[in-house]
Amino acid sequence: MYDNFIKIEFLSKSQNESFARVAVAAFVSQLDPTIEEITDVKTAVSEAVTNAIIHGYQNGEGMVTIEAELKGNELTVVIKDHGIGIDNVELAMQPLYTSRPDLERSGMGFTVMETFMDSLEVISNPGSGTTVKLKKIFRTLS
Repeated sequence: MYDNFIKIEFLSKSQNESFARVAVAAFVSQLDPTIEEITDVKTAVSEAVTNAIIHGYQNGEGMVTIEAELKGNELTVVIKDHGIGIDNVELAMQPLYTSRPDLERSGMGFTVMETFMDSLEVISNPGSGTTVKLKKIFRTLS
C-alpha cells in the first residue's frame, strides 16, 4: 500500500509537458526534497512525457496518463500513452538512437531518465502504447 497517490490525465499537447513535470514536483514536495532531487524528477518526467507526445502519438492527439505514488521515501511515477508503441525497446533505449531523426531529436531521453532516477522500466507493445515506470529514492532526514 502507498502513503499517497495521484493520477493525472491530459491531452498529448507539448504545452502540457511543463504542467506534468510541475504537478509531479509539487506532489513529491511533501517529502521535503533537495533542489537537486526535485530537478532530477522534473527532468525525467519531462523526458517521458515528451517521448509520449512526440514518439507515441507522433504529435497527434491522444491522452497521456501519469500516476505517482509515495511509499515512505520512495517515489514511483508511471507515464502511459496509448500511441504507436515501440517495436524494439532495447534499441530505443540505446544512447543517441532516435526514431525521429527528421525532428533532429538527440536520442537521449531514456538515458536522461536512467541518469536522474534510481530505476527505469519501459514496457511497450507496437500499436497499443508505452508505459514508462520511474523510481526515485529520496534521502532520509537524520
